[in-house]
Amino acid sequence: MVIGICGGSASGKTTLLNRLHNELKFLRPSIFSMDNYYFPIEQQQKDTNGKINFDLPTALDQKMLISDLDKLRKGISIEVKEYRFNAPPNTNNLITIDPSSVIIVEGLFLFYYEKVRSLLDFSIFMEVEPTVQLDRRLDRDQNSRGYSREAIIYQWENHVLPCYKKHLEPYEELANFRFKNDNRADDEFERLMNEIELLVAKKKMK
Repeated sequence: MVIGICGGSASGKTTLLNRLHNELKFLRPSIFSMDNYYFPIEQQQKDTNGKINFDLPTALDQKMLISDLDKLRKGISIEVKEYRFNAPPNTNNLITIDPSSVIIVEGLFLFYYEKVRSLLDFSIFMEVEPTVQLDRRLDRDQNSRGYSREAIIYQWENHVLPCYKKHLEPYEELANFRFKNDNRADDEFERLMNEIELLVAKKKMK
C-alpha cells in the first residue's frame, strides 16, 4: 500500500510523515522522500532575476524518482543519495530503502507527476493558512538554513506561491484526505488513522 502526502512549503508534510511512520512502525513502513531527487544546483532553472527556483517540477529528476518508486512498490530495494540542504552533492549519504507492505511518499509534486499519482493507494493533502506557512518557513529558513528574511520573502512571493497555485492547488480535490494542520491537527490525525487502518485491514483481507 502506497500512502502519499502532498502540501505546500512548510505545511507539515515531514511532521505528518514522521507521525505516520511512528504509528505504523509495527508494519516497518518504507519512507520515500521526493526531496532526494533534486537535480544538482548547476542544473536548476533560474528566474528572470537570476535566482535559482527550486519550486518547479523540473527541479527534480522525475524519471529516476518514478523508476525508484515503482521498484520499491514491486518489492525491490533501492539506493538513493539522501538530500541535505546546501550540502555538496558528493557529501550526501547513499542510503538503502528496503520495500515494505506500506510505503509512505512525501513531496511537493505528488499529484502533478501523473505516474506518481497513479501509484498511490491513498493520498493526503495538507491544508494550512498561507500566513502560517510563511511564518513557519521564516522560522525554519532563518534559524536552520541561514537565509535572510528578505531572501525568504522573495522566494515566497516569486517561487513558492506561484508553484502552489499552478502545480499543487489544482490537484487538491484528488486527495483522499484533506488534513487541516492547525489547532485541529490531533483530531485530524485520529480521523486519518481510522481511515488508514480500515484500508490496511481491507488489503490484508485480499
